[in-house]
Amino acid sequence: MTPEQMRDASLLELFSLEAEAQTQVLSAGLLALERNPTQADQLESCMRAAHSLKGAARIVGVDAGVNVAHVMEDCLVSAQEGRLYLSPEHIDALLQGTDLLMRIATPNNSVTPSDIETYVGLMTQLLDPLAHAAPLIAGRQSEQPRVELPVPVVEPPPAAPVDAPQKTKRTTENGERVLRVTAERLNSLLDLSSKSLVETQRLKPHLATMQRLKRMQNNGLRALENLNVHLKDHALSLEAQEALADARRLLAESQQLLNEKNAELDEFAWQASQRAQVLYDTALACRMRPFADVLTGQVRMVRDLGRDLGKQVRLEIEGEKTQVDRDVLEKLEAPLTHLLRNAVDHGIESPEQRLLAGKPAEGVIRLRASHQAGLLVLELSDDGHGVDLEKVRRAVIERQLSPAQTAAQLSEEELLTFLFLPGFSLRDTVTEVSGRGVGLDAVQHMVRQLRGAVVLEQTAGEGSRFHLEVPLTLSVVRSLVVEVGGEAYAFPLAHIERMCDLEPEDIVQVEGRQHFWHEGRHVGLVAASQLLQRPINPNSQQTLKVVVIREREAIYGVAVERFIGERTLVVLPLDERLGKVQDISAGALLDDGSVVLIVDVEDMLRSVDKLLDTGRLERIARHSNQAVEAARKRILVVDDSLTVRELQRKLLLNRGYEVAVAVDGMDGWNALRSEDFDLLITDIDMPRMDGIELVSLLRRDNRLQSLPVMVVSYKDREEDRRRGLDAGADYYLAKASFHDDALLDAVAELIGGARA
Repeated sequence: MTPEQMRDASLLELFSLEAEAQTQVLSAGLLALERNPTQADQLESCMRAAHSLKGAARIVGVDAGVNVAHVMEDCLVSAQEGRLYLSPEHIDALLQGTDLLMRIATPNNSVTPSDIETYVGLMTQLLDPLAHAAPLIAGRQSEQPRVELPVPVVEPPPAAPVDAPQKTKRTTENGERVLRVTAERLNSLLDLSSKSLVETQRLKPHLATMQRLKRMQNNGLRALENLNVHLKDHALSLEAQEALADARRLLAESQQLLNEKNAELDEFAWQASQRAQVLYDTALACRMRPFADVLTGQVRMVRDLGRDLGKQVRLEIEGEKTQVDRDVLEKLEAPLTHLLRNAVDHGIESPEQRLLAGKPAEGVIRLRASHQAGLLVLELSDDGHGVDLEKVRRAVIERQLSPAQTAAQLSEEELLTFLFLPGFSLRDTVTEVSGRGVGLDAVQHMVRQLRGAVVLEQTAGEGSRFHLEVPLTLSVVRSLVVEVGGEAYAFPLAHIERMCDLEPEDIVQVEGRQHFWHEGRHVGLVAASQLLQRPINPNSQQTLKVVVIREREAIYGVAVERFIGERTLVVLPLDERLGKVQDISAGALLDDGSVVLIVDVEDMLRSVDKLLDTGRLERIARHSNQAVEAARKRILVVDDSLTVRELQRKLLLNRGYEVAVAVDGMDGWNALRSEDFDLLITDIDMPRMDGIELVSLLRRDNRLQSLPVMVVSYKDREEDRRRGLDAGADYYLAKASFHDDALLDAVAELIGGARA
């Protein structure tokens, strides 16, 4: 391979990737060696990382990388062989070499030959005591301070230049191949997969129509057979008899074809939806990365900053494997750096102060990451001296942020909030680390950009704790979809305190405003239709559907028309030309392809405050009991499980249907023959008579054969669904779908609303 080929851009890029991975190994290993310089496994991993970088640099012709990695390798080999005990000075120099190697591997770097010469000279001075015993750098005489490293004695095999870059292509993570993919392509893949998932849902209404057509076809064939029976005693002409025979034959053939095509369509829809779901889940997983990715360099930063300030500090991390969206990880790096520097500078005391306070000389900062209700929860704590509240109080008064009398009465929580104000600092002098008043305000701003929150707590003499909550992903949001003014809106679950149904007597007037009682306090009630500027739809229901939303200390109940259900939505940013849409953060698509707007809860709470300040907050009209009772549609629920029967009965009663129940298929069959119903909902597995037998009997009965039937079963396999639909059911639903109103939506689709 020629020098020109060795400097090919693709090889240099691969070298940069390998350098990034190997310098991370070096940094982690060296920090571990600083605590215990004789750890054989860490010495071995660091030596191998330096050796690999030296070989890779030689292959791509980066001589500076060869020189730096070589002296680092010699130092580590000496430590392995017991000829050198790694002191803090050695660790500092090796970490400096690690940084220099990363700079060398970065395209268009500013590393000069003098930088390399200075570093090799530094390592030479540190290793000189060993130089007479054993030369440390191949080709270097003991009396020489430094020479440029020659080409190694052992030449690599001819295939090495080709094989080495291939290894960098196979950078592994838990045994899996890792490839570089742009964020734009990942976003595009996720968008396409979500649209594919939505498109498969459009087949559902076609399947329902095919089932109705199949039932109508069956009824037509039965009607023709009945006609033939009635005409049996009448003399028919030969032409009439042939016409009846042709009609029977054509109907039978069309029924057979319809059954076949219906089965094919049902199978295709099932498989398409399953594959689309897997595609979507896989695309979403591609955007997720372990939390450890944002910690690269943070342990090193804490260590270096502690040494600069004369403090002994250790960073302990839990939850490195917690999965987080790539975009969230990128945006978390800056606020975490601020908080860690703040903990080292402001929180951890000097070793002397800690010993006087009865603490170990070494301070500990703990960072813990975990999942909680669709959020990434970060807790960053230190065992330092905490926040000097009296110093904060004096700073508040000096900066005229509050009158002295008021400041004297501020609680601890109120005082701590001042630390998040722009320009607020407790340092009297400006240093390289702090004192400019830029820090916690920037942290709060960046966390809010992620639609998250940050809270500070402290205990005097024992330390401080920052609690951060941010979404796991900005691409997907778990939401409660509701109906307002006939349109769908989504409230992110992270901001929902609870959902509730309010009776008219639950709403009270306090100081001219509507409230309801929630967790021992009166909560203000507002209409979503007014906030979102939607028309008020007439609603005869007595109960009021309310979403209780919270953003930090602000909490309100928002009245909506209907709860549609929980959905995982792929966030679709609004067109930038629209600017900031009031109370709306983004859009998404529902399963049926319709558009839903995602509510910006923080913005909505600000809108409520504005309406209160201007006195324009409208009251919500409470419904009376004077609605004219109309005949309600009757449904028979057949299930041998008491729990399931009661669940379905209450769901349907709350929607306004009249409901009767039966304990098994035989009990249901007797009820069907003695009473009139608009819909049958039945389980499959039941004693005495199962659901399939019940549906088959119903379809053979002249009076009941047109009654709509829904099968509800725990079985959700394709063959189970096919068996139920072939028996004559119009709808097949898995019991796991109860939570999101799928049962009620299916009932409404089959027989319409509750009232005739």
